Amino acid sequence: MKAYEMTIAGLKRALPLCPIAEDLYIGAFIIFGDPELTTACANALLAKAPEYDYMITAEAKGIPLIHEMARLAGNQKYFIARKKEKLYMRDVFAVTVNSITTEGEQKLYLDGADAELMKGKRILVVDDVISTGESLAALEKLVAAAGGNIVGRMAILAEGDAQVREDLTYLEKLPLFHADGSIVAGSVHE
Repeated sequence: MKAYEMTIAGLKRALPLCPIAEDLYIGAFIIFGDPELTTACANALLAKAPEYDYMITAEAKGIPLIHEMARLAGNQKYFIARKKEKLYMRDVFAVTVNSITTEGEQKLYLDGADAELMKGKRILVVDDVISTGESLAALEKLVAAAGGNIVGRMAILAEGDAQVREDLTYLEKLPLFHADGSIVAGSVHE
């Protein structure tokens, strides 16, 4: 399997290239099981974070990152937008999202108790990789429905058009790839 080597938060990693179309591949960035990288990225993002009251991410790949950021910031409470409604959730908010890494339409759910805590608070949206911005937009809708005020959007990596978003703070740019492993021209914005 082809891989793309890059340095993220000072650590070198090889990202396996995975197809999303016939001649379009992405570098699969996975922090699950890599506590060294998760902690380094959490520290680097916290150093760039605006003042906030709570953080939120979408299930599942952002969970290790937001957990470590919250731990490093003093064991703060954070919120997870879930992919399925859970039995313990009450007064649930839901939005629809289409992600390039998950086939088909999916929903994100927010517990009403979490929404109540968000009301009028400064919310920092956190994710591992932002590409099309679909998951980010869904999180923004949930925060707006809860009455929270988004003060920042952060990711470890920005891919494609996310690299030119002025409202996004990220650590590194991740290019798109052809099937042969070469970088798609224009997929890294300067």
